[in-house]
Amino acid sequence: MTSIQSVIDTILSRIPDPLVIDTVDTIKAGDPSQHITGIVTTFLASQAVLEKAVRLGVNLIITHEPTFYNHLDETDWLSDDPIFQEKREYIERHNLVIWRFHDNLHRHQPDPTIVGISKALGWDDYIEEQQVIFKIPVVSLSELAQMIKNRLGIERLRMVGDPEMVCQRVGILVGAWGGRNHMNFWRKSGVDVLIVGEIDEWETNEYTRDAVIQGRNRGLIITGHANSEEPGMEWLVDWLRPIFPDVPIHHVPVGDPFIYV
Repeated sequence: MTSIQSVIDTILSRIPDPLVIDTVDTIKAGDPSQHITGIVTTFLASQAVLEKAVRLGVNLIITHEPTFYNHLDETDWLSDDPIFQEKREYIERHNLVIWRFHDNLHRHQPDPTIVGISKALGWDDYIEEQQVIFKIPVVSLSELAQMIKNRLGIERLRMVGDPEMVCQRVGILVGAWGGRNHMNFWRKSGVDVLIVGEIDEWETNEYTRDAVIQGRNRGLIITGHANSEEPGMEWLVDWLRPIFPDVPIHHVPVGDPFIYV
C-alpha cells in the first residue's frame, strides 16, 4: 500500500538538495497516511478543481498556489467564514489531501513552470539563455500577443507598447516576480519584450509606458498569474508518471478567474 505521504516524500527526494525548509510546501488539509488513489496537479485548488478531483476518483491534489486565499494558507481569520467552511468540509468529506508544491518545485532544474510555458508556446528551439530568454522569429508586438493568446488558450491579455514595434528577443518571468525584479531583469537582459504573469499596476507597466514615450523599443505582455504557470503544472504530470507508474495522474486546470465585460 502506497501512502500519500510516501508519494510526497518521493517527489521531494527528486528535488536537488538542499530543500527549502522554511517553506509553504506543506499539507494544507487531509490525512497523508491514507492510501493514494490518484493525483491531480493544478495551479490552484479551487472548489471546481476539488470537485473534478472527486469525479476522477483521486485523493491527492498537488497545487502550486494557496488553497485558502493567502500565501501561508492561514485560516484563523476565516474560522467563521461560510465559504471557507464549505470548502474545508468538502475536502474532509471526500478524504482529499491538499499539498502545496511551490518553493521546492521552483528548485527543480529546469524549473517546470518555465519548461511548461516554453513547451506550450512552441519555443523550445528558440531558447537563448537560461530558459527565460528566447530569440524568436521577428514579429510585431500585436502579433506576438495574439500568438500567446492562441497558444496558451487565453481569452484576453494585456500589453503595453507600440502594437507595431518589432520583437525578437523575449524574456519570460512567470508568476509574480514583482516590479523591481521585472525592471532589473529588463535592464540586465536588454530584451525587447517582457512576458509576465501578474503585476502591481503602478510598477512594471508604468516603467514600460515611460520607456515607450522616451522612444525606447519596449513591450510588456501580461498573461495573468494562473495563465503563466498552469502549463508548468501540466508538464508536471509527464514528470510524475514514470515515478509512479501505477498511480492515475491527471492535470486539472483552474482557468482564468476573470470574466471580461
